Amino acid sequence: MATLKNALIPALASAALFGAMPSAHALDAAAASALAGKGACVACHAAERKLVGPAYKDIAKKYAGDANAQAYLAKKIRSGGSGVWGSMPMPPQATLSDAEIGTLAEWVLAGAPPK
Repeated sequence: MATLKNALIPALASAALFGAMPSAHALDAAAASALAGKGACVACHAAERKLVGPAYKDIAKKYAGDANAQAYLAKKIRSGGSGVWGSMPMPPQATLSDAEIGTLAEWVLAGAPPK
């Protein structure tokens, strides 16, 4: 048993370092999608195609690899704005909590998965 334990601990540590283990925080896509409806995001955005605003997949692609993307998008969702994707302004989402906005930003960066 000690040999198995001695082999397993370094293997798990390596797997965690290199991303082979699932994250402790899993995105709840269904909850995020519901939040997008609650905040009326879906009136202007869709997962795969541009409506009034850009498609979620295009937003995810633009910010892929940007370590500050989630905080940036959360701020944009909270405050609204214009000019990044065109002149049409995005209204602020003042009724959503910081946690809800963080969930939305994470979901958008994941490409707005349905599940």
